[in-house]
Amino acid sequence: MVRPKVSLLRFLLLCGFLLTLAFPAQAKWKYLRSGSSRDAAATPSGGFALIGGGPRQDAALLWLCRRSGGGDFLVLSARDDDAYLKKTNEKMQALCPLNSVATLSFFSREDAEDPAVSGIIDHAEGIYLAGGDQSDYVRFWQDTPVEEALNRHIAAGKPLGGSSAGLAVLGEFSFSSMIDTIHSPEALANPYGNKVTLTRDFLRIPELLNTITDTHFVKRDRMGRLLVFMARVLEDRWTKQVYAIAVEENAALLVEPGGASRVVGEGPVYFLQAVRLPEVCTDQKPLTFSGVTVQRVQPGKMFDLRNWSGEADSYSLSVTNGEVQAPGTSHGIY
Repeated sequence: MVRPKVSLLRFLLLCGFLLTLAFPAQAKWKYLRSGSSRDAAATPSGGFALIGGGPRQDAALLWLCRRSGGGDFLVLSARDDDAYLKKTNEKMQALCPLNSVATLSFFSREDAEDPAVSGIIDHAEGIYLAGGDQSDYVRFWQDTPVEEALNRHIAAGKPLGGSSAGLAVLGEFSFSSMIDTIHSPEALANPYGNKVTLTRDFLRIPELLNTITDTHFVKRDRMGRLLVFMARVLEDRWTKQVYAIAVEENAALLVEPGGASRVVGEGPVYFLQAVRLPEVCTDQKPLTFSGVTVQRVQPGKMFDLRNWSGEADSYSLSVTNGEVQAPGTSHGIY
């Protein structure tokens, strides 16, 4: 008498599984808005906040908030719960007067296909890409209406910022972290290891053409892996010269339209440039790569992205058989 019941249960479970295959889950993005329910008629001013991650970001967020012109501010994130959305809205509301603050969190690529999402992005005066996992942003947004809406926002001269994972996707080239993050020793030992996943052509920020970014830079010892990313971009012939902007934790680079920028916060920003192909950049062999120039800019100092120069300490780096070297400097590679 038991067997038919067990068989029926298995049959029902199988039917449920087949139904989920036939009818995939619908979009389930989360949206929380505080302040006015009516969109503002505000006039924002453009600019980009490149934030290196960490808990102390108020100076950069305040700058981004003010450039929104008191309008509607939108935070984009992935896989966040209601408590995070509420806390984020409250933080932004406390920073400066805004018509509204909203947080929009994505859970799948299907979320990015929902026309309502593009409408929310289009009506924002300022946008901030939160930290998290940049592979979610690449998987969920690249080649979708969300990517198109973000690029419309940039082209319209509205302010945009990103912290940690949000900063990682701002450059023309990005470390997408599709398999996992990677640490400097592993990347230097094998520049074509399966964790060195790079992507390009997501956001179109003119000031960040031919540029890759990195975050939590000194705190997490990321100079080695950034040099690998730059070598890969050159070796794969994505460009003939590559630039990199690496922001320390609790620091930020505030970029004006046209490229004039200023470092704020508690640590430096590093500006790297390479114009020659790496000597050795291949699978299963340690990297050898010379002729990389570095400019280290401290908080309060300026840097012009148009001519790639500023109030900086300048030095050169090279990589020989997977070892990063800074000849002629007393402070090491940082």
